Amino acid sequence: MTSDEDQARSTRSRRDGRDAPRRARKGGWLRETAIVVVSALVLSILIKTFLAQAFYIPSGSMEDTLAVGDRVLVSKLTPAPLDVNRGDLVVFVDPGGWLEPSPDNRSSLRRGVEEVLTFVGLLPQNAGEHLIKRVIGLGGDTVECCDAEGRLMVNGVSIEEPYLKPGVTPSDVEFAVTVPADHAWLMGDNRSNSQDSRSHGGSPGGGAVPMSNVVGNAFLVMWPVEHWTLLRNPGETFAEVPEP
Repeated sequence: MTSDEDQARSTRSRRDGRDAPRRARKGGWLRETAIVVVSALVLSILIKTFLAQAFYIPSGSMEDTLAVGDRVLVSKLTPAPLDVNRGDLVVFVDPGGWLEPSPDNRSSLRRGVEEVLTFVGLLPQNAGEHLIKRVIGLGGDTVECCDAEGRLMVNGVSIEEPYLKPGVTPSDVEFAVTVPADHAWLMGDNRSNSQDSRSHGGSPGGGAVPMSNVVGNAFLVMWPVEHWTLLRNPGETFAEVPEP
């Protein structure tokens, strides 16, 4: 009986000796995987918070520059007033009343998963409280519509706007505004289908958006692949515009 017990203990000892390295390798693999996943999530959150973030285009107000469904990458390194220029495409937080409330038909589970993935930067930011428009005027600028040829004027200089959607006019609405300090006058490229600064004259700022609401500059259409393009500032459009 003693011999049988000794043999059983010896068998278990040999088996445990063989299993120990496998358990160690398995434990090490799990630890390494956890470290990689956590590091990737932390890096993604840091990039989204301080460097760049993806945004989803929900409407046609920026056609043909941006199409519905495009994903754009927005640099968060340039939200300061001195880093935003006339002609830039900027994403900004709704200052109030720009966006119509829309029903959310997602299930609680799907909404929760998408919010987590968006928070860590693995999904693009949907419309929500954000919009994207083009900067036409900055603090102190006078923006008017229109000259005898139907062009916008900035600080008394008429501008040619090559980014406008073909067939639309610079503005169907006449206006003349002086942009308050630390604000921006923002307009869509599809002027006939854009609820922009022109539509919010009764709001604080007279339709201009506080620079503190600007999230950053859109610089790349990254999806879909066939729309991939760098978004460049048309510097020549505002080259002759004097400072206010």
